Amino acid sequence: MGVRSMFRTATKLVAGTTLLGGGAAIATSDNPSTAFKLCTNVPVRLVRDCFTAALVAFDYEYSLWGLPEGSAERSKAKHEVHTRSARRLQELCFQNGGIYIKLGQHIGQLEYLVPQEYVQTMRASMLNRCPVSSYDQVCEVFMKELGSMPHEIFIEFDRVPLASASLAQVHAARAQNGEKVAVKVQHTHLTDTAAADYATVNLIVNVLHWCFPSFDFRWLVDEMRESVPKELDFLAEARNSEKCLDNFKRLSPHLADNVYAPKIHWNLSTSKLLTMEFMDAPEVTDVDAIRRLGIHPKEVAKLVSQTFAEMMFKHGFVHCDPHAANLLIRPMPSGKMNILGKRRPQLILLDHGLYKSLDFSTRTNYAGLWKALVFADVNAIKENSVKLGAGEDLYALFAGILTMRPWNRVADPAVDHLVIKGDESDRSEIQMYASQYFSEISELLRRLPRVILLLLKTNDCLRAVNNSLLQGSSLDTFLIIGRVSSEAIVQMKMSQKKSVLSALCIWLEEILLEARFLGMQIALWLLELRKALAG
Repeated sequence: MGVRSMFRTATKLVAGTTLLGGGAAIATSDNPSTAFKLCTNVPVRLVRDCFTAALVAFDYEYSLWGLPEGSAERSKAKHEVHTRSARRLQELCFQNGGIYIKLGQHIGQLEYLVPQEYVQTMRASMLNRCPVSSYDQVCEVFMKELGSMPHEIFIEFDRVPLASASLAQVHAARAQNGEKVAVKVQHTHLTDTAAADYATVNLIVNVLHWCFPSFDFRWLVDEMRESVPKELDFLAEARNSEKCLDNFKRLSPHLADNVYAPKIHWNLSTSKLLTMEFMDAPEVTDVDAIRRLGIHPKEVAKLVSQTFAEMMFKHGFVHCDPHAANLLIRPMPSGKMNILGKRRPQLILLDHGLYKSLDFSTRTNYAGLWKALVFADVNAIKENSVKLGAGEDLYALFAGILTMRPWNRVADPAVDHLVIKGDESDRSEIQMYASQYFSEISELLRRLPRVILLLLKTNDCLRAVNNSLLQGSSLDTFLIIGRVSSEAIVQMKMSQKKSVLSALCIWLEEILLEARFLGMQIALWLLELRKALAG
């Protein structure tokens, strides 16, 4: 019944979507070739979307028909249909490219919502199998943006890209002064087809929701509609990178030397072409390469955690796409070492296209929530979750999504209550909750403000990085988050103090917090000592 309805609805809406989505772009395009591309590509994309969605829906209905809930046969059939459907969605994303790949990347981060088969399929492919623009297309961008060919601007330009992402690809080059640079070139088709892509994705998500009410990903389309245009403006990305470093110098000077972003060559950069300093460093999850540099992965995990905690709780200006390819690690240029003789790491941040600014209220409540999570303060967890939009009925679920821990662990006062081991039992528990509370999680994500959705995405990316570095999470990570969030709250209170007495109360609160963190640190050392003795 659902499949037949989907086909009927899709057929009725094809023409309307083409007119509303692609038609608007065609009407405003002065380029005949662009208009022709839209006229030919939009119907093809739409038919491809509808066919894939209908095939997935039919596969689920047919494969699970008559199999009793909880049976071994149904579990096996569900795993198989999840795997087939994930591959179909993967192939659709690759065929359509651009915004669809961004959609696939986002789905790969929704471990708390979608089946593991989708997560694994998307994570394994969406970051390293992106489409590549031809050299002729790269030259087309250069001529439009700078009026010259690459070899006329650079003394060397590698025609083969170093890497390709969903929205752009990066080429190595050498500037006229001999400096090696990285040139980020936007894929040519994105601007032409973006409006149509939004319309077709929006159609298919709405049709799926109409057929299967519990399947509500409309919030994801809304979030992409807002964020992707910002990522397509490379000058905004360049400004974001400079603002990020300036924030560390002004607001987190103790960490400023440990965080770096490539210098921008403004005279060779436009909204679709970005020239920057070349960075030769391994990705943050390349543990073997990091060890060869004389850096301990645990120190890298601590630096990543502190960097993003400072952004979220103190700066209010957050890099919201910290997946492994956007985080590089190298030794501190100063050559400084820690007390164990290991080289200190420097974190290099790439791809500054997707940032989110947090207003004072959101930053205060988000810091308060994480402080409460670290200290297992149930009342404060509820209070801050409600303020952030989760509601009194879903605050426990919100806390579980942030920490990937069930509520009984979130509320456990044990010092290591939030630590994820990263083993099979942990993954099974997460997937069980994703399946059991699918409708509630969908409602929560629909309800939360978009800024919180992007923070959830950031949180998911950072968790994946930590898991690669540490094979799970670490108590160190949560101590850092708890400390920075607590410091941010104290700073915000100090900025609003109204009397000497209130300042004194805040100062005493800070002393008590330091004592509490010292106690947690001692507990961490004892846990590590116990593990060492047991091993």
